Amino acid sequence: MSDLAVAILDAPRRLDAIDRKILTVLQDDASLSVAEIGDRVGLSSTPCWKRIQRMEAEGIILRRVALVDQNKIGLGITVFVSVESGDHSDVWLKKFADAVSAMPEVMEFYRMAGDVDYMLRVVVADMQSYDIFYKKLISAVALKNVTSRFAMEKIKSVTALPVPALTAA
Repeated sequence: MSDLAVAILDAPRRLDAIDRKILTVLQDDASLSVAEIGDRVGLSSTPCWKRIQRMEAEGIILRRVALVDQNKIGLGITVFVSVESGDHSDVWLKKFADAVSAMPEVMEFYRMAGDVDYMLRVVVADMQSYDIFYKKLISAVALKNVTSRFAMEKIKSVTALPVPALTAA
């Protein structure tokens, strides 16, 4: 088989309009039964289930989770932490990424373009908890600058991605 044929066979199938509807429904409520999802997208249970299984196998659907209100479990402070590094080596990044990834307070962790090298979204119970986190962060690896920005109010927070409409080929 040619390299092109192998690439075509390995390429994930393009999402059609029904796949996109399934993704939208699942992002809204992943606890629905397959029959309920099928009803909402115009499919019977078996073809709906096969599509969901295929999208899971292809890594389009990563996992299904329960969303928890952080305030109701005592994590009332959200902090956006900007990190600048003086070292941009692979060894430093691996050590930093491993350390930050092991910190349960870090909800999101991004490598950035622009004036900041890394951005973290951190949730903690209170200022004392943040101080403990901060000391753990700055002791993990050498950092050039760490800036903390405390969220005062959450105005919008969604988990559902805006599934793009099917475009004509």
